[in-house]
Amino acid sequence: MAVASRRIAIDTGGTFTDCVWVEEGELRVLKLLSTPSHPGQAILQSLKQLDAAAAEVRHGTTVGTNALLERTGARVAFITTAGFEDTVAIGRQARPELYRWSNPQPAPLAPESLRFGIAERTLPDGSVLQAPTPADLARLAEAVATARPEAIAISLLFGFANSANERAVAAALASLGVPISVSHAILPEFREYERGATVLLNAYLAPKMGAYLRDLDAGLGRQNPGARLHVMQSSGGITSAATAAREPVRTILSGPAGGVVGAYQAARQAGFDRILSFDMGGTSTDVALLENGGLHTTHEAQVLGLPVAVPMLDIHTVGAGGGSLASFDAGGALQVGPASAGADPGPICYGRGERPTVTDANLILGRLDAAGLLGGGMRLEVTRARCFLDAAKGSVATVEAFADGIVRLAEAAMAKALRVISVERGYDPREFTLVCFGGAGPLHACALAEALEIPRVLVPRLPGALSAVGILRSDMVRDYSRTVMAPVTPALAPRLEHIFRELERQGAQEMRTEHLHAVAERSLDVRYAGQGFELTLPAGAGFAARFHRLHERRYGYADAARPLEVVSVRVRMIAASSPLSMRRQTPRRGNGRQARVAQRPVWFQGRPRASAVYNRDRLHAGDAFTGPAIINEYSATTVVLPGWRARVDGWRNLILEVAS
Repeated sequence: MAVASRRIAIDTGGTFTDCVWVEEGELRVLKLLSTPSHPGQAILQSLKQLDAAAAEVRHGTTVGTNALLERTGARVAFITTAGFEDTVAIGRQARPELYRWSNPQPAPLAPESLRFGIAERTLPDGSVLQAPTPADLARLAEAVATARPEAIAISLLFGFANSANERAVAAALASLGVPISVSHAILPEFREYERGATVLLNAYLAPKMGAYLRDLDAGLGRQNPGARLHVMQSSGGITSAATAAREPVRTILSGPAGGVVGAYQAARQAGFDRILSFDMGGTSTDVALLENGGLHTTHEAQVLGLPVAVPMLDIHTVGAGGGSLASFDAGGALQVGPASAGADPGPICYGRGERPTVTDANLILGRLDAAGLLGGGMRLEVTRARCFLDAAKGSVATVEAFADGIVRLAEAAMAKALRVISVERGYDPREFTLVCFGGAGPLHACALAEALEIPRVLVPRLPGALSAVGILRSDMVRDYSRTVMAPVTPALAPRLEHIFRELERQGAQEMRTEHLHAVAERSLDVRYAGQGFELTLPAGAGFAARFHRLHERRYGYADAARPLEVVSVRVRMIAASSPLSMRRQTPRRGNGRQARVAQRPVWFQGRPRASAVYNRDRLHAGDAFTGPAIINEYSATTVVLPGWRARVDGWRNLILEVAS
């Protein structure tokens, strides 16, 4: 178990930076506007307001994501087996949209002039057919040095089966003094394109991420002596800042992963084990499906069209957030997103933006309080928003109708995202609970539940900072894998046990260097012989029968007579963080009268409805009331639609259900 100490979690988002900690059994939150040009600035500002000396500071970062989005990463040299230099440019010939005539692929992160081949060959069984000669290594080093890269990625053919040639190339290039990413260390698995692209992405991000984390760690040490920096991974676990700097590809979905962990923990605590998580922030919406008491990871993720084959939580993202811009296309049709106003200039009502956003629309409809966000610390300019929306509404009759259209389009995009992770994968959303969070998520919770016939919504405590809460509650994690490509026979079990133990010894040793005691979780990638895709499931007796059931669930059929193949072996080392000491209230029957602070007209279904306004901090466990209602709190606003009922459970979560 990780050593207990004061923990502070900080999640940097596109609009706000959230800082969360526990004080006297209660979660506390501090929100500041993000500083996109210098992300560490908002972090240090928030920690300056707390006693963070000797604390464990956990960070969810968007530095890697933004570098990839903006293409501001390093100048990378890509080294591979001669003849395979263009693998990362050719990619896969899959067509994600069958009837789309043009499907342009993103440009590779290493242009042709920075892709180098070396004469060598390792065979699939790991035997070295040809080792690189000293002369070839010297010529390669000279050519790479002439290109003046800022980082180097090495991914040789079948380097996962035997790393000798990759290590020789890395040694020959070490004198260049730039970060080097090698595939056998980052991703020792088959599929040359995905492995090469992932290692290339790691090298692309390493200089920027490394410099950012070093500067942040140094600033943290000066301001808060003794504080230790850790970073959230896309897989849902915490790692050291040093590991994150060395392997930044594991942090691309750092913040969203924290949200999924937070949703899972809150739902499990409240007694729900099948959930759809819905995280709506300022620039995007992230959704995930969780069931059977665990976090689901994938090894087949794509980020901005590029494969990322390291473990990541299975999160689907769409470009619809509170800051999503609304406009009319050339044909006069209203569209919302994916472009966003971000933190600068932000929505119109923040005082600087001039283009309508989803946040402005919610304000016009009365769903946001004009007195402001963050407990009144950030006032919203409703008159300014109305003026700009009136100028932008075109032929739409009223500003309210324009705002309603913006909200409906944003909700349609988010409902589609929820269908992708549920209906399109064989799950019935009516069997799940929708967990809504993010600064804007609870505004749209009931509408999305109605659209998908989801029976209930859970809005956790501090929904606008739940990603930071998830980071606070996450365990220390490291993932290890190895491709084996072995048919399932009685003789396979001893071989798998040997590989599992090797990976576990490596993991335990690396965890001990950080004074952590970890336990191992084993899993296997399995497929029918001849298939080109796998399913990941827990290892152990009976895994074949579990595979057939999972295959039928996912694809609609199974063939128990068909031979199976184990493709890869996986080990996750987990050092459990000390549990947070949280207080539970005893529910007592009430109607929330003590929390009712106002009543105002709010627009629903094209007309204003008198709606009660509640202060969530004053609600007690056991309070219940019906909509229409608005529930305000420091980090978010929850809308209870007409015909819905809200109640507060013992953990002070809001449970929203259709009124009987």
